[in-house]
Amino acid sequence: MIKKILVLTCLLILGCKNEKPKNVKLRGSVFGTTYSIIYDAKTNYTSQLDSLFSVINNSLSNYQDNSIISKINREELVETDEHFDKVFKTSKEIFYNTEGAFDPTIGAVVNAWSFGSEHKIISVDSLIIDSLMRSVGFDKIFKINKKITKPKDAFLDFNAIAKGYGVDVVGEFLESKNILNYLVEIGGEVRVKGKNVEKNASWRVGVENPNFNGEQSILKAIELHNEVMATSGTYRKFKIDDNGSRYAHIINTDTGYPTKTNVLSVSVIADRCMVADAYATAFQAMGVNKIKEFLKHHPELKVFLIFENENNEIETLALNGFPE
Repeated sequence: MIKKILVLTCLLILGCKNEKPKNVKLRGSVFGTTYSIIYDAKTNYTSQLDSLFSVINNSLSNYQDNSIISKINREELVETDEHFDKVFKTSKEIFYNTEGAFDPTIGAVVNAWSFGSEHKIISVDSLIIDSLMRSVGFDKIFKINKKITKPKDAFLDFNAIAKGYGVDVVGEFLESKNILNYLVEIGGEVRVKGKNVEKNASWRVGVENPNFNGEQSILKAIELHNEVMATSGTYRKFKIDDNGSRYAHIINTDTGYPTKTNVLSVSVIADRCMVADAYATAFQAMGVNKIKEFLKHHPELKVFLIFENENNEIETLALNGFPE
């Protein structure tokens, strides 16, 4: 009997040793886009993640009437929460760092230009744009304790940073469960930790080709090591004037008009995904030369640019050690 038990024990041990590690893979929809979460554990955290997403939406979503940000935009008295406070603080820092190129109060002007599937620039009432621009400027918005004060018609929109923030929240949640190998992706914004245990390899993510026809293809794949990456592109949302010039869906925060740009895509690697998300948006409005000058003073940001040169040829540029 003892020999049988020993043999059975040995077989169980050998079986465990031969068992290949598998990741949990969760997919779904959130924040008007899709998410993919892969991690090294046996527990399915879908319900907990849904609760997290709901809390973030209740704080930051302009599409939910009863969210904190929607109430603020309606001039209702409401206290902010920790999610709003974190995004507000980081947005202020990046607003000043970029001299207003990243501005969460530009959303109403973006909506007025109605960027969508129709690429042709239509006539926009300059009086409406001028009127909306009077309330633009994140330096006019203040948070005192848990209350927001702002000009009456100012419209707050954290869409350019909220996805990245959501990625950070999910990553921090997984780490609170002692999960040290994971990939979190929401709408193309990514955060990784450790490695892909199923493949016993580093996490690899793709940088898309700037295809104006909407097709998706990968230009290059890079390895990320305990890092985040966010990408902003103008090759899906743009408008063309009568001269054939292409204008980005990024609105110039000084003029209120779409940005004429040769920058097609910006990928940013940083320490937090909401930081990368916001800078990727700001860099679209700044242009190649300003980005290069800015990054001389911000070595913590690694950037990959895809742009059109003077001959309308596509070029790429890796800055501050962005992985080749």
